[in-house]
Amino acid sequence: MTDQEKDTKSTAADENAGEARASGFAFKKRKKDKKKKTVGQEILSWVGTLLLAVVIAMTIRIFLAEPIRVDGRSMEQTLHDGEIVLVTKPAVLLGKLNRGDVVIVRYPGRNEVTSLRIWGPLDINFVKHQMFVKRLVALPGDSVAILNGTLYVNDKAVEEPYIVYQARADYKRTVLGENQYMVIGDNRANSHDSRSNDVGPISKDMIVGKASLVLLPLNHIRTVH
Repeated sequence: MTDQEKDTKSTAADENAGEARASGFAFKKRKKDKKKKTVGQEILSWVGTLLLAVVIAMTIRIFLAEPIRVDGRSMEQTLHDGEIVLVTKPAVLLGKLNRGDVVIVRYPGRNEVTSLRIWGPLDINFVKHQMFVKRLVALPGDSVAILNGTLYVNDKAVEEPYIVYQARADYKRTVLGENQYMVIGDNRANSHDSRSNDVGPISKDMIVGKASLVLLPLNHIRTVH
């Protein structure tokens, strides 16, 4: 190798080393240029994350599903007191309701309103609805009656193998209106439902969702029929 070739290689090596040093310097400079977040920015970041999580959770609860605890014995033997049931929403939102569905409903006038006064005449009302689990037995336009413990819909006896406790009293034949749905507990002998004067047939907006699956206790996981 000639002296000229050695000089050329040495110069190229020096240039490469210089470029590497320059690149390293530029990288360090960019890191230094990045400012650390202030405490306020960190707090805002956490608040934004929490708000997003709340929005996602609320969206799932409103449009998809939520767990609800069974309170009472009005649905025995289908559902038992204390069981946790998964309630699904899409079918109800799409209007796909069928006779025999086990549904979660609200009753008229059974809610608690909490008012939060912000300023002067400005109030925000928070409404907490009391939920009930019942069986949907009749749809708008249907006739419904209970005679000698047997349910009749459109003057035909309904087979209900899930009924263990029959109704103690008859329910006279009633024809439902345009937006009226009849809901009754499977424990016909001990259920506060559409047969009662203070409840009566409910409207579609009072039906929250369908009881689809028993989640807890674990040894009783099953679909709801």
